[in-house]
Amino acid sequence: MPPRKIIIDTDPGQDDAVAILLALASPDEIEVLGITAVAGNVPLELTAKNARIVCELAGRTDVPVYAGCDRPLNRALITAEHVHGKTGLDGPDLPDPQMPLSDGHAVDFIIETLRAEEPGTVTLCPLGPLTNIATAFRKAPDIVDRVQGIVLMGGAYFEVGNITPTAEFNIHVDPEAADIVFKSGVQLVVMPLDVTHKALVTKPRNDAFRAIGSNVGIAVAEMTDFFERFDKEKYGSTGAPLHDPCVTAYLIRPELFTGRFVNVEIEIQSELTLGMTVADWWGVTDRSPNALFVGEVDADGFFALLTERLARL
Repeated sequence: MPPRKIIIDTDPGQDDAVAILLALASPDEIEVLGITAVAGNVPLELTAKNARIVCELAGRTDVPVYAGCDRPLNRALITAEHVHGKTGLDGPDLPDPQMPLSDGHAVDFIIETLRAEEPGTVTLCPLGPLTNIATAFRKAPDIVDRVQGIVLMGGAYFEVGNITPTAEFNIHVDPEAADIVFKSGVQLVVMPLDVTHKALVTKPRNDAFRAIGSNVGIAVAEMTDFFERFDKEKYGSTGAPLHDPCVTAYLIRPELFTGRFVNVEIEIQSELTLGMTVADWWGVTDRSPNALFVGEVDADGFFALLTERLARL
């Protein structure tokens, strides 16, 4: 079976970086056509820089990186330096990238790629706010039916919110973009906080990253060392949730995850619950299911896969 063609849309972020590394370490299963940066965890200038830093760390300067939207569709940008540090990749001491940004806008790259590839052969993998994806869908409605699927990290239901009492960060930053994507009709797989909060980087798991001994293994361990201080204090957990790599792991080993195919809608009106992903988990409405909303992960299997693949880089 040929590898699955994907575009990674991202706002790195330490956990985004690990998700990208996992994809680049898995060429038998995943072909990364390109990486598109969006403003989110930190402003666009830094997310576009960080994506290239990660490509160079993996030794994959052949992967094109495009800069995309620098703000949400209708709102001021909210960032998360309080979690990821001022660079977005605080923790390891990584050199500035030498590889250039690819010419052109990320949205145009998404559109042109979906038009050039056979319909139903490209999966979009958003790891941050959905601004680039929604903008592409609005600019070129013809591409929507060409998308194989969208596997994204975002939202929450039983775990409620991490940036407001009811909203997860990626969705809250640009709820209007999320609304467009969730109503697009594209097959969605959603990795919400409900599952990512079960993928915790405990000390033994982080020690396993460090024990790889390579630049990649050590950098990932240092990223999660930094990243976890905020979440451990916030949640009182034994480690930090490793959110975004759940997207990549699902593409490689979907059997590690279980969920329920339900209707998910985005709250875009209420200031109290803005950006909430309202999942009809119990089927109490007549709204049609539109997303596999994932709730469980085999965490040991997930970290075994991650450690094994990172050791390949």
